[in-house]
Amino acid sequence: MIAYIGLFMSALVAATILPMQSEAVLVGLLASSAYPPVLLIGVATVGNVLGSVINWYLGRFLMRFRGRRWFPASQSQLDNAQRWYHRYGRWSLLGSWLPLVGDPLTVVAGVLKEPLVPFLILVTIAKGARYLILAGIVLAWY
Repeated sequence: MIAYIGLFMSALVAATILPMQSEAVLVGLLASSAYPPVLLIGVATVGNVLGSVINWYLGRFLMRFRGRRWFPASQSQLDNAQRWYHRYGRWSLLGSWLPLVGDPLTVVAGVLKEPLVPFLILVTIAKGARYLILAGIVLAWY
């Protein structure tokens, strides 16, 4: 149970402002062969999507704090993500798994008041696919 909680927390934190490598935790647990891969992928995906929902709420309701040091994205990151988001619309959320731009995109989705249901669907597809592909690579390797 502790392994699942650790994976969930690392995935949640990895999707927010704090640096965390949930992929490393997932790889370690998959390599141990002690846990069902489907359950590990599910736990990691749920944690990472929940972290993205936190970003969405930050963008939606806490933009008045965007100049604060603790805010999850710098102004330049927000500007870049907003340009990307305006160019590709909600489909840009399929890039929410990408390093550096993915987390700011989820904040921008909140800023631009993307409805929660389409946000959840697209972010879940993106983040779930990343963990599924990673798990496939790890399991093929071992």
